[in-house]
Amino acid sequence: MILRPDYIEAVKPFMDAPLVKILTGVRRCGKSTIFEMIRQELLERGIPEDHIIMKKYTEMDIPDTITAKQMYDELVSRVEDDKRYYFLLDEIQEIKGWEKAVNSLLEGMNADIYVTGSNSKLMSSEISTYLTGRYISIPVFTLSFREYLEFKKESTQSYDKLLEEYIKFGGFPIIALGEYEQQSAYQIVDGIYHTVVSRDIVKRHRINKQDLFDRVVKYVIENMGKTFSASSISNFLKSENRKVSIESIYNYLRWLEQAFIIFPCERYDMQGKSILKTQEKYYLADVSFRYALFGYNRKMLDGVMENIVYLELCRRGYDVYVGKNNTKEIDFIAIHKDEKIYVQVCVQIPENSNREVGNLMEIRDHYPKYVVTLNEMDVGIENGIRIVHLRDFLLAKQW
Repeated sequence: MILRPDYIEAVKPFMDAPLVKILTGVRRCGKSTIFEMIRQELLERGIPEDHIIMKKYTEMDIPDTITAKQMYDELVSRVEDDKRYYFLLDEIQEIKGWEKAVNSLLEGMNADIYVTGSNSKLMSSEISTYLTGRYISIPVFTLSFREYLEFKKESTQSYDKLLEEYIKFGGFPIIALGEYEQQSAYQIVDGIYHTVVSRDIVKRHRINKQDLFDRVVKYVIENMGKTFSASSISNFLKSENRKVSIESIYNYLRWLEQAFIIFPCERYDMQGKSILKTQEKYYLADVSFRYALFGYNRKMLDGVMENIVYLELCRRGYDVYVGKNNTKEIDFIAIHKDEKIYVQVCVQIPENSNREVGNLMEIRDHYPKYVVTLNEMDVGIENGIRIVHLRDFLLAKQW
């Protein structure tokens, strides 16, 4: 087991607090491994092994018809004294009404509870009634580049070669743990993608026109990091003689978000200090989803780099927006408490364009400003703006 200490550090402050700890993220991003790390942490703290109850609700021996009451009764039956028990409940969204069972455990027993799920509805309406103010959400992402290097620590390749590999293969732990050919890696990711789409979305939401849904998903993935709207998707499909309502498209986008396939990035008007509700961008939970569907080629590098930087900002706890400064666009404004950074992303700075540096120079404040590039020759400082290599940006302890 390769440790991912950032997540244990995120969980530690809430251990033994009367809160349900909910870890959410796309399937196969490593939530179950983090659970094993939590278990190891509890054992090191002296918790008896028989007081740590781990249950994975996607195992074959769990019947599809299990109810929340049956789940609750089975867990309670394993409690043999009045000492504290630690419940680690994995992929719990499979059970309808799970939140009632978890709330009963929290209220009626000496229990510390940890939950994982691959659907963000774990954090919305289904728990608002029972767990309002009594849970903490910890998002789990695929591997950062720093974590990827840890997974590859036996490799003799340079950081730059491993960065190239990270860009081409993405951050799913199952890929990083193996030595796969490019096509084999994409086949594995394609399997993850189809599990989420077919089982977690199509089946859950009873989508009848799966071919239309698949086409919308492919449009969104193909256009990662580009601005578009439900209307533009509808118009595109009309050009292919397909008809789908705006309402259906909004539903599809919401369900993709809930399954953590995509993340919306809203536009922030820097003049009016307000979030704009139109023309948001979408980024993928992992860039490998795009390769699995469309293959890899260098023409997508700009969008891929943006996606990688966006995820890194999110991993570090920033709220991330696309910046609109009059007619100019800033790739990312990232805000965390009283911190703020501005980031432009490009494979290399074009000789005949001042967009990357110029757009940042027009921002009249003293927060850090970065241009992230893949070209070593561009690196330096220009008018107070730091131009950094993607490798160094991803590995920096702080910006």
